[in-house]
Amino acid sequence: MTKINTVKKLEALRKGLLKDRKKIQTTLVMCGGTGCQASRCRDVIDAVKNELDRQGLLKSVCVRTTGCHGFCEQGPLMVIEPDNIFYCHISPEDAHEIVTQTIRDGEVLERLLYTDPVTGKRIQAESEIPFYRAQDRHLLAQNRLVDPCSIEDYIAIGGYSAFAKALFEIPPESIVEEIKNSGLRGRGGGGFPTGRKWAECREASSDEKYVICNADEGDPGAYMDRCVLEGNPHLVLEGMMIGALAIGAHQGYVYVRNEYPLAVKHTRVAIQQAREIGLLSDKVLGSSFSFDIDIARGGGAFVCGESTALMSSLEGKVGEPRPKDVHTVVDGLWHKPTTLNNVETWANIPSIILKGSSWFASKGSKGSKGTKILALTGHIKNTGLVEVAMGTPINTVVFDIGGGGANGNSIKALQTGGPSGGCLPVEKFGLPVDFDELAKAGSMVGSGGMVVMDEETCMVDVAKYFLTFLQDESCGKCVPCRLGIDRMLEIINDITEGRGNPHQLSLLEELGSTVGETALCGLGKTAANPVLSTLRYFREEYETHITEKKCPAGVCQALITYTVDPEKCTCCGICKRACPHKAITGKKKQVHEINLNLCQKCGICKSECDFDAIQVN
Repeated sequence: MTKINTVKKLEALRKGLLKDRKKIQTTLVMCGGTGCQASRCRDVIDAVKNELDRQGLLKSVCVRTTGCHGFCEQGPLMVIEPDNIFYCHISPEDAHEIVTQTIRDGEVLERLLYTDPVTGKRIQAESEIPFYRAQDRHLLAQNRLVDPCSIEDYIAIGGYSAFAKALFEIPPESIVEEIKNSGLRGRGGGGFPTGRKWAECREASSDEKYVICNADEGDPGAYMDRCVLEGNPHLVLEGMMIGALAIGAHQGYVYVRNEYPLAVKHTRVAIQQAREIGLLSDKVLGSSFSFDIDIARGGGAFVCGESTALMSSLEGKVGEPRPKDVHTVVDGLWHKPTTLNNVETWANIPSIILKGSSWFASKGSKGSKGTKILALTGHIKNTGLVEVAMGTPINTVVFDIGGGGANGNSIKALQTGGPSGGCLPVEKFGLPVDFDELAKAGSMVGSGGMVVMDEETCMVDVAKYFLTFLQDESCGKCVPCRLGIDRMLEIINDITEGRGNPHQLSLLEELGSTVGETALCGLGKTAANPVLSTLRYFREEYETHITEKKCPAGVCQALITYTVDPEKCTCCGICKRACPHKAITGKKKQVHEINLNLCQKCGICKSECDFDAIQVN
């Protein structure tokens, strides 16, 4: 790979790459993200390439394997350009028809098109699919333009031009001001103003400074950072390079979860390519600026998503948080001034420098600018990664993009912001995706996880689930978090197992408030949010568990019994055959019965019955 030591050579390379791209008439953009790889997308890619080669079309058609496109449940998926044809659920056996009929003859394969679950219509163009149409895709849209293992692809679409501009045209202090004016807030959870953090770090006096990319994404159901890092690692590296230039750092680290092997692999390739081409080196592009980046792999501790715990881990110590009486921008990694942002925050930097702070600030709400990537999961028709302008109503995300509840059930609640976030009832879905507004409602944007829950969800059980997760992941360093979570979980267990009393609800609120005010780190301070928010909006469910010893959703096993409705039972015997505990009796043409002494409340009989004859009481 030829070294690039001037901006002129960088632009010459870009022009040459664009010229070569113009010669290609057809491009097959194949999603190669983690989700699609689990659906055998690699076999599909190999089959398509083999078929193109067999038909002599391999040189005239570009097959680009990219990062995640967002619509994960439709994988393996492909977009054929320039006609924007969207094929989904592709198998290797489809390769011959795709090449012969679509690529060669221009015929669209109806059976591979997306079917709208609401209208039942097949949609040909990706841009017309409701899931994509209602989004404002800025970062995610770039994933499909590049092969993550090709620095040439990234340079061809304008990559590293923002860094070159910052290096030679904008003084470091002006870079910081531009980020301030953009209104960009950290996308990792707290929403702290990025420009203010950079300014404090720049002003700190030290012989060494560091920049860190936090890719230790530990929230259940969240995978936004993973998909950006594995799909477009050079974008993140460029953001870090601009940040280092602004604060005066010469070394950066990407701290990424070891459970993200594809992100680790692609980031390692990107760093090596940037070194080989001369963009990570001494005197970058002929300037006096020198910079390099290394990868550090985390062991999977949730608490290492917290800045000081991450830095302790990076130093080779136990990943535990430390008091923040002095901020990490002054006393960070190895006690040197350090700027830490998450993947999505760094990925926004190049566009702000290229297009200007006013462009970024034009999107979003008054206090929350730009776009936000959300991981939409749970009881919803369309799951996947979603990118919308900050300030977009939750209703738009859940119903217009997500398509509403799955299986015909009504949506009941939404959990936002991961384990430290809160649960909002459907009546609050008019709220915008906004740092301040969600915080007022008892929740948070957090890293961007959104878990949709339907009417069959028990909100007390939801609080129990997240408390159990946080109990396992707490580092145990501070008493409020260590003992407070344990005690809250004990009370929740009492309530779900029929031992609860009304006085425990006020005790839960008091405990939650105390933990939030006194815990050492941000993770501990927000640990009670699932409990406090469910108490705030779903208190009647707690009260029913306590006073009536019932779980309205039929989830808490200790409080439910399964019976057979004689009016609905068809005497088919399916439930009897399915029961692994031999708890169901009944002969043919006789209503079946459940022996409550043998029943283990596993729910298999209910899931197997097609006539809704198994009732939960």
